[in-house]
Order: sequence, then C-alpha cells, then structure tokens
Amino acid sequence: MKMKKYMLKNGKPIICNNLLEWASWFERLENRKIAETTIEGIRVSTVFLGLDHNYFEEGLPILWETMIFGGGEEIDEYQVRYASQEEAEAGHQAAVLLVEATLKKRKFKLED
Repeated sequence: MKMKKYMLKNGKPIICNNLLEWASWFERLENRKIAETTIEGIRVSTVFLGLDHNYFEEGLPILWETMIFGGGEEIDEYQVRYASQEEAEAGHQAAVLLVEATLKKRKFKLED
C-alpha cells in the first residue's frame, strides 16, 4: 500500500502527488503546527502529519496527531491521532487538561 501525502491548503488537507512539492511544504514546521502548549516544562504538541496514518483500506485518513513530551511515565509520549483538525484541536485541549490534572495530582500527593 502506497502512503498518501497531504498538504494543507486554506486549512484543508489535499492529496499531493508531487514528492518535491510536498517535501518543500512539509519541511516548514509552521505549515504543520496546529497548537503547542508548555506547562511546567511539559510540552503538548499537535501537528498535521502530512502522511495518512490510517493503515487500513477503509475509513478516513488519519492526518493529525497530539503528543505529550515530558511529565514522567504517566503521560510522557502520550499520543492520539485524528481524522480532522477539529478533532485534533479538541484533543490538544484534552491533553492539556491531562497534563494539568497530572500535575495537580502530584502536588496533592506531595502535600499529604
């Protein structure tokens, strides 16, 4: 199965069959960054992947991803992928809430 390449044009994903055009577009992070939040050194990042990560023959392309970097075993490398930018934006906010809740829980345990 050939992995399809996508670019965002006016906020919408379009298939790009020209590898050089896609690579030139992809290398600029500002083209792909959807959201980034850092809380106490823990980074939540949501990006447009540029490649379809739906490895099955059916269903929507999976083109966005949210990850958490840092924060210890509980949340480090947390990862969720999405089929739409709206889902990705909501997922970013959910990941931020997860980081905040994890930090709050840790602080509560330290106060005991």
